[in-house]
Amino acid sequence: MYQPTIEKLHALRLGAMAEALAAQLRLPEIDALPFSERLALLVDIQHSAMLNAALEQRLRRAGMRQSACVENMDLRTPRGLDRSSIQALAAGQWIRQHRNVLITGPSGIGKSWIACALGNQAARDGVSVLYKRLSRLLDELAVARLHGRQARALKTLARTRLLILDDWAMVKLTADQRRDLMEVIDDRHGRASTIVATQIPLERWHDQIGDPTYADAILDRLVHNAYRFELKGESMRRTAARQPSHDGAVDKVDQESE
Repeated sequence: MYQPTIEKLHALRLGAMAEALAAQLRLPEIDALPFSERLALLVDIQHSAMLNAALEQRLRRAGMRQSACVENMDLRTPRGLDRSSIQALAAGQWIRQHRNVLITGPSGIGKSWIACALGNQAARDGVSVLYKRLSRLLDELAVARLHGRQARALKTLARTRLLILDDWAMVKLTADQRRDLMEVIDDRHGRASTIVATQIPLERWHDQIGDPTYADAILDRLVHNAYRFELKGESMRRTAARQPSHDGAVDKVDQESE
C-alpha cells in the first residue's frame, strides 16, 4: 500500500526520503513511534541529502586543485601559521566582510593546500568558490573576449563569493592581461573575497603587473583589507621525504607540499 507513495516521492526527486520510508517499513518496531516523529525522521534524512548534494555541487564547480580541509592543516611545522588566525579564517567572518587572504612563500611550503583548505571550508559553509591558476584564468578571459563572451565570464567571476587565484603573478603580465585582471579585481572589491597564493613576494607584485597605474589600483584593492601569511621554512616535500615511511604524518605533510 505504500509503493505508490514511494514512487511519488521519487517523482518529486525526494529519493532519500523514499528510501528512508522503505527502510522504516521494514522495521516492525517503527509502528511504536508517533506519526510526527516518523515524519520528522524522513524530513531530516531528505534535508541532509539535499545539503550534501549541494555541497558536492559547490566543490565540483570550485575545481580546487587539492582535496584539503582546515581540520587536517599542519600547525605544528614552523612556517608562519598560527592557530588563532586559522581558526578565525575557518569561522568565515572574513568572507562576510569581503576581505582577502594573501599567502606567499617558497615552493613546497603548502600555499595551494592552505588556499584549498580555506576554500573547502567556505564551500561547507554554503559559499560559492572557484579555484583558478592566474595564468589559466587570464587565458580563458582572452578566449572569451575573442568569442564575445567576456562580459558573461566577468559577471560569473564577480558573483563568485570566494575566488582562489593560485600561482599569482609568476610571469610579467601583458597589457591585455593587466586590463583583464583589473576588471576581475575591481568587480570583486568590497563585494567578494579573494585568496591569492604565490611564490612571488609581495614587494615584487608591482613589477610583475607592469604598468604602475594598473599595479597601484590592483594592489590597493587586494592588499589593504587582507590577511597576510608570509610562509617560511623548508619545503614540506623534503621534510616528508626524511620521515620514516611508517609515520602516519607523512601523508599529511605530503598533501600540504603543493
